[in-house]
Amino acid sequence: MKSNPMNEYPLLNESEGIPLFYPHVPKAAITEVADTLAGRWIGQGPKVEKFEGMFQQAFLGMHSPLAVGSGTDALHLAYLLSDISFDDEVIVPVFTCTATNLPLLYIGAKPIFADIDPLTMNLSIKDVERKITKKTKAIVCVDYGGVPNNYDLLNSLCQQHGLKLISDAAHSIGSKYKDIYSGQLADFTIYSFQAIKTLTTGDGGLLAIKDESLLEKGKRLRWFGIDRVAKQGGIWENDILEIGYKYQMNDIAASIGIAGMGEIHSVIQVRNELFKTYEKYLTSDRIQIIGKSSTEEYFNSAWLITIIVDSNRVELMKKLRECGIESAQVHYRNDRYSVFGGRRTDLTNMDDLEERYLVLPLHLRMTQEHIIQICDVINAGW
Repeated sequence: MKSNPMNEYPLLNESEGIPLFYPHVPKAAITEVADTLAGRWIGQGPKVEKFEGMFQQAFLGMHSPLAVGSGTDALHLAYLLSDISFDDEVIVPVFTCTATNLPLLYIGAKPIFADIDPLTMNLSIKDVERKITKKTKAIVCVDYGGVPNNYDLLNSLCQQHGLKLISDAAHSIGSKYKDIYSGQLADFTIYSFQAIKTLTTGDGGLLAIKDESLLEKGKRLRWFGIDRVAKQGGIWENDILEIGYKYQMNDIAASIGIAGMGEIHSVIQVRNELFKTYEKYLTSDRIQIIGKSSTEEYFNSAWLITIIVDSNRVELMKKLRECGIESAQVHYRNDRYSVFGGRRTDLTNMDDLEERYLVLPLHLRMTQEHIIQICDVINAGW
């Protein structure tokens, strides 16, 4: 593949090297946003509702969509709608963006960090099971890089113990577990449309809700606790009964999302093909790729490509940088941050991989030739 079929824009400039991330905004977004700016609604309006409908039809099945200002907003709403409250325990991944776990601190709940699976960097189900107590209210999982968790085992644990399952799918728009989109497999699933995600709205997020009866409460919490439909219809009683937030998406962001939805399945397929190129050409016996492009159990939507380095990760990063190739850790174990109370001593897999994982470039400004170039640099040693 000498050119990327999704490239509407110029390819990377060789003199600028290969960046780790590059936002993908369809050219159709320019027209869609201009149409919004020329109309009556630029805040939360009809295009937010249109975007929600398109996303539901593509990925959510019968789960109800609620578009919000960020993935973090969506997580906070998911925790509130799960009735998580002060001093409740919630089992969460130690390895994730802090956005997964910080909203629990808003509530006063206690994140209980679970170890990682060394093959996927997703939750270790065995460690999750060990950490369930009478105070546990929910389990939160993250589909790291686009590789789904084992939803059969997680849902079985939740049913056995009367827990809610909350899926952070910020990495995994379009990922499938046993041929079902991951957005249909948990009680609540959140998505991020931040700048460099598979689908962007500049910034934004969405909450998918399994129990449709919670949708109206979610809409109120999204907008100050106010029933917007009743208010706009002139029948609102001018009272607020619950603490609400300003978490709505606006029509400008939704316009970018609508344009992105027009090509989202093609984008996901291209990303998966780029991941396959890494799998084919990255042959060094000093590295291991986290996850696979696909297996009999799952399809990986491939937001990230992460490798485990046998040793001297810093030296490899230095060599890549000298060749104009960016790399980074991107996410870090959350217990390194003081706000979460300090490092835990029972996360042996995370301890083992902490100094060895590395994220390589994967985005739609790249071609197979870029990836082969990166693989050649790594295969030559460091």
